[in-house]
Amino acid sequence: MYCADCESVDDYFFEQVTFFWVFVPTTETFGKLAKFYGSQHFEAKQESTHCISAKIPSATIESFLTSLNGVLEQAELAGTKVTTTATMQQPDIEATARITTFDVLINRYKAKWLINSIEQERYETWFQPIVHAPTAQQTPVIYSHEGLFRIRDDNNAIVPPQLAFMLAEQSDLLFSLDLVARRSAVQHFAAAKLKGKLFINFDPSSIYDPSYCLRSTAASIYELGLKPADIVFEVTETNKASDLNHLKGILAFYRNAGFQVAMDDIGSGWSGLNLLQRIRPDYVKIDMELVRDIHVDRFKQNIVSSLINIAKTNGITTIAEGIEVTAEAQWLIDNKVDLLQGYLFGKPALYQQQVSQQQLKNIQASVAPLKVAANRL
Repeated sequence: MYCADCESVDDYFFEQVTFFWVFVPTTETFGKLAKFYGSQHFEAKQESTHCISAKIPSATIESFLTSLNGVLEQAELAGTKVTTTATMQQPDIEATARITTFDVLINRYKAKWLINSIEQERYETWFQPIVHAPTAQQTPVIYSHEGLFRIRDDNNAIVPPQLAFMLAEQSDLLFSLDLVARRSAVQHFAAAKLKGKLFINFDPSSIYDPSYCLRSTAASIYELGLKPADIVFEVTETNKASDLNHLKGILAFYRNAGFQVAMDDIGSGWSGLNLLQRIRPDYVKIDMELVRDIHVDRFKQNIVSSLINIAKTNGITTIAEGIEVTAEAQWLIDNKVDLLQGYLFGKPALYQQQVSQQQLKNIQASVAPLKVAANRL
């Protein structure tokens, strides 16, 4: 599992039996756990006034973790620390380094399929074209492609990306999944021999060490013959950054290396214009809810016209997304949007490999730095 120092994958659950070493915040929580262990006939031992250990057979781990949601309050789950061992010996340095909270551990157990999918590379990237607005109504000229991550579960079914990333965040796997998505995007982009820029969705909360992530990303890009200027990281507006100064620092770090930044879903979510002036992106993507039926909605027209004017005044390229009908596209073209994206110009699709097997191996070798970084869960 992912350790918060971004450096190793550790398995909290062992083959035959797992010993749970639980450090509780209060004696009341201790009492709840002791009563629960007794009612379930688990072998448990009081290690101290705030520590209790328990031997949990592998076959009952799922019911054990599920039951904890009913035994402890959410605040207790978040405040109770836990680590595990394969034997009854007290935790050593390695086990101590893996201490996490009970709520994170429960989510990590739920995320076992996600870990399997990462390790077995059951994921891919689909692409949707972004076209130059002036050409859109005749023969659209592709400006770039947005990479859309797709991951499959143990049954090979595609899991909605929002669900996968939410589970990754809850189980401290976000750093790894974000790097996996980045690796998948550049690998599939190169293998399909797509032209133009590559837009990659970017979750700033997944970045612990921007220099570490930058080195692995830049190494892969250069190996593929791409340039940092070919890569645009999309920061979704709905992804709240708890520390905007931290976000600005990350973006400055990447920009100094030559990457560009897009702000996604402008016009939706929280404090859009405030975030716009704080981030000052190279691109803004106008939310599809504002684009839908814009040709017949005067209120939306006034909002989007203002957003376009603000962007142009500040040298920001505008992208309208979610376009489905010609009339929407025409209004946006008439009102000087720079780029267009939506089903009208192409649905997200998995592009066929356009390189030989040897070339594919070379591409995979080129993105190895990202694979190595992602596997340091």
